[in-house]
Amino acid sequence: MSQWQQQPGDRLAQDRVQDRIRRWNSAGWVLFGLLPPAVAVFDASPARKYWMLGLLALIALCHTVVLTRPDNRVLPPRTYLAVLAVVLGATSYLLDGGAAFYVVSLPQFWLFTRAPRDAITLSGAAAALTVFGGTLGQGWSPQFLTGNAVFTVVAYAAGVGLGQWVHRFVGQSNQRQEQLTSELAVTQEELAAAYQRQGAAEERERLAREIHDTLAQGFASIVVLAEAARAATVTDPVRCAEQLTSIEQTARENLAEARVLVGSAPESGVAPSSLATTLRRTLDRFVQDTGLTVTAELPDVDLDQRTRVALLRCTQESLANVRKHSGASTVGVVLTELAGGVELEITDDGRGFVVEESQGFGLDGMRRRLAELDGELAVTSSLGDGTRILASLPTHSQD
Repeated sequence: MSQWQQQPGDRLAQDRVQDRIRRWNSAGWVLFGLLPPAVAVFDASPARKYWMLGLLALIALCHTVVLTRPDNRVLPPRTYLAVLAVVLGATSYLLDGGAAFYVVSLPQFWLFTRAPRDAITLSGAAAALTVFGGTLGQGWSPQFLTGNAVFTVVAYAAGVGLGQWVHRFVGQSNQRQEQLTSELAVTQEELAAAYQRQGAAEERERLAREIHDTLAQGFASIVVLAEAARAATVTDPVRCAEQLTSIEQTARENLAEARVLVGSAPESGVAPSSLATTLRRTLDRFVQDTGLTVTAELPDVDLDQRTRVALLRCTQESLANVRKHSGASTVGVVLTELAGGVELEITDDGRGFVVEESQGFGLDGMRRRLAELDGELAVTSSLGDGTRILASLPTHSQD
């Protein structure tokens, strides 16, 4: 794709570059193109001087119009270049040679055209008029092998060669730019797709963790409570009624969590600045459902919402593991506020396990949840010696 076949954005950038080049060329053209002929005719006859100054003023005015208003309909660039060619021929006649003025003006034929063919044609016409104007004063026996004519022809040939080379170079550069732009667009699409897949995977992982920590635990609790209530239907009606009440409460809590997950309710489970209260309520329900002994040290600690939720979920997961796997009789929960952080320690006197051999979503989910808040989870356990869970989180500003 050449510089005359670019995309709109690339074309706009190219036009800006060309506009700056035109302005710099204009400064050089005025200094080295217009001023020398004007100075050269100061000692000439009045008629020759006034004609020269008038032509220079005319072409300077036309140049200013085209440079500042390239889209005007009165003097489009092609018309301006045709006028420039005529002026070059006329000044060549008045000065008996205008090769220097032609050389200084030559870049304009490439800067103010869109296609190389137009530049070659118009600069060729200007070269012919310059040669013709320089030989017109010689009468009927002109000498075409003068320095003016030779220099003009050589400049024209060099200008054509250089212009064609620049045109090819720019075309190749634009092709490379187009290729890089296409590759960049493809890469951006692939990256966007990858980010979308990553976001979907992270969202699935988040939902899976939330479901595991809330709904799945609740349903597991309902199953255990339902089995116990069925067994106590005849032998202990009071206990059966208590367990049915617990089933109802757990089901209601699961319904509330489900609404949170589908986005139809604000995040629930932990009221502002009430982690200790929420943990006590959770532990009371645990004692009621399991009959285990629970000791707790839960001072009121002012924490942001995400930290409160993370610590609550770690507590719920740890208590669920105690209920399902540990065979413990006593559970201890200690919440400690530190300088710049908070720790939640949960211990039990159950059968323990080998941490390195543990598999399951619970511990990994807790680790990932804490890691999202720059926290850590430490698990200490061995067979027959119980288990210790320590969740550490930095404190953040209150919501």
